[in-house]
Amino acid sequence: MSRSPLMFTVAALAALAGPLTAQQLAAARKVVKVEIMPASLDLAVGDSARLTARALDDAGNPVESEFFYFSRSKHGVGVSKDGWVKALAGGEHPVGAFAIAGSVQATITVHVAYPPIESIEITGPGARPLAGATLNHKVLVRDRAKVERAGVDITWKTSDPAVATVTAGGALTLHRAGRVVLSATAGGVTGSLPYTVEANPIRRVMLSASAASVRTGDVVHVTAKALDARGNQVTNAPITFAVSSTPEDTVIAQFPTAEVDQKGRFVAQKAGQHTVVAVVGGVAGQVSIEVGNRGVSQDIKLVGRAAIIDKPTSDLYVWKGKDGRDYMVSGTFSSQAYFYDVTDPADPVLTDSVVVDARVVNDVSVNDAGDICVISREGASNRKNGIVILDCSDPHHVKILSTFDDGLWGGVHNVNIWKHYVFAVNDGVPRFDVIDIQDPKAPKRVGIYELPSDNPSKYLHDVWVVDGIAYASYWDDGVVLVDVGNGKYGGTPEKPVKFNQYKYPIGATHASYPYKSATGRFYIVTGDEMGPKYPNPRIEGVKQPGQMGGYAHFIDFTDPAHPEEVARYEVPDAGSHNFWIEDDKLYASFYNGGLRVVDISGELKGNLTYQGREIAKFLPYDDKSSPPNSPFVMGPQLYKGNIWMADMTSGLWGVKLEPKKRPLVP
Repeated sequence: MSRSPLMFTVAALAALAGPLTAQQLAAARKVVKVEIMPASLDLAVGDSARLTARALDDAGNPVESEFFYFSRSKHGVGVSKDGWVKALAGGEHPVGAFAIAGSVQATITVHVAYPPIESIEITGPGARPLAGATLNHKVLVRDRAKVERAGVDITWKTSDPAVATVTAGGALTLHRAGRVVLSATAGGVTGSLPYTVEANPIRRVMLSASAASVRTGDVVHVTAKALDARGNQVTNAPITFAVSSTPEDTVIAQFPTAEVDQKGRFVAQKAGQHTVVAVVGGVAGQVSIEVGNRGVSQDIKLVGRAAIIDKPTSDLYVWKGKDGRDYMVSGTFSSQAYFYDVTDPADPVLTDSVVVDARVVNDVSVNDAGDICVISREGASNRKNGIVILDCSDPHHVKILSTFDDGLWGGVHNVNIWKHYVFAVNDGVPRFDVIDIQDPKAPKRVGIYELPSDNPSKYLHDVWVVDGIAYASYWDDGVVLVDVGNGKYGGTPEKPVKFNQYKYPIGATHASYPYKSATGRFYIVTGDEMGPKYPNPRIEGVKQPGQMGGYAHFIDFTDPAHPEEVARYEVPDAGSHNFWIEDDKLYASFYNGGLRVVDISGELKGNLTYQGREIAKFLPYDDKSSPPNSPFVMGPQLYKGNIWMADMTSGLWGVKLEPKKRPLVP
């Protein structure tokens, strides 16, 4: 539950400096430029250099300011808070400095020389090398800094073209029985993989499918058996799967309407007749699958709202109060948190507000008993920040019970309550703190978890705790699973124990949520949070809507030893934020893309966006927001059939899915 690093840079970093004096505010208004010295850097991997920055007014005079230094290429260079740059990998990497006075930034380029290539490793499919088959290969190139290199020009060749030939992409075609060595060369270094090609005994390929008729988005498992002349199965045959489709007539000039991977998992994006083909050594088999439309779309209606126009809204939490009524708390990008009675969702009633020493109350959470609320603080005047613990047993008269700021001075961005523990993420510190609030008037830290990592830019953004397992979103380092009280892996709140991790190349793991499907499969759904891929130039004096990027990743953790990313859901030209998962539905906030409700039932594979799985969407337009009619949805929560969401520009909204309409029977 949080904002993006981009927004953190533009807005909340100013909070780290504490309240500004009148003189500082005057100076901040004059800052028009940031200058970084040196203007560029040339480094070798492992080298470090110091950046310095200064803020200038429109006459070129220096203006006093604190700075925050950052890297836009954390895999390539790390940057410390005081401007030390360390080169991690070759390439051109942008780094920058942000002037807290005036909220102005600048970037320079760090040129890091690529170290010489040290090793090349070839991996193949591991199937039997039978004459007539084609085997695809990958290469792992490492340089002397032990960094994996991508985009390196590879020269492929075979030792005997009569036995096998290879394409420029590493596809090896086996022509006849014999011995051959496949090699890949780059930068004067060669890797090799020997093969002994066998005569091909396959005469027939038989296919079977786990279902003959499905809907778009349903996964069908196709099994292929290669048989010899006697009808015996040829084990470990190098089978290649492909799909041919005849989509319904309305599908014209479409992207591929179906896909099948090399494990035989088929899924269709569009309805129609699809044929899965398996080929090995010139022998093929096929099976047909009929696919109909998924048909899950529903209407969505507005139930009620609580407008907040004078300040941006952050996150919310809805719960059942001690008096049996329904309540909601929301943070804001200010010193206030608001409490509402939403028993009648059509008419939310403000019951109380709490003012704390903060510039941002970003995250809010309520315990299961419904009597303790915890809110986060960023930008406190004394720079201690931390969390505030509230008695919300009577949401009409909320009381501050205590604060906890020890070691949380950077500003708490996220909080999550499990049992009588608060899990707090502290800005600028790559760890979460475990705070015991069993006595809410005397909170105490009982544990800390920080990911062991060589990444100098490691960054923890969010932690979500379910059944004693913390799902920690470590940005470049992916999602980290930590036992904080489940006990299966020996962890406790006092001594958290990491037991799994999954990271993906995009490197922007912002928040992570577990999901146990009715199929028995266990997924972790992670969301990216990035700036837009193609940002619009800002027009001076014109208030423009915000735009973000990133999407939802579905990682199959059913086999925890071999997690696999299997699916995604994305909204073009919008970016993901927080999710809520319940009853095989994903409730997803997509910032400028609004709220999206997605069917995630069954086994998941492929791009859910194009499979007809989107049930509904809602964009909260308000012509009084700033800018007008500019949705920027932060987070959703399903509660008693209503979907509550916080929209940064216009406040709190409640919507509801209409009952699905039954088709007319002729």
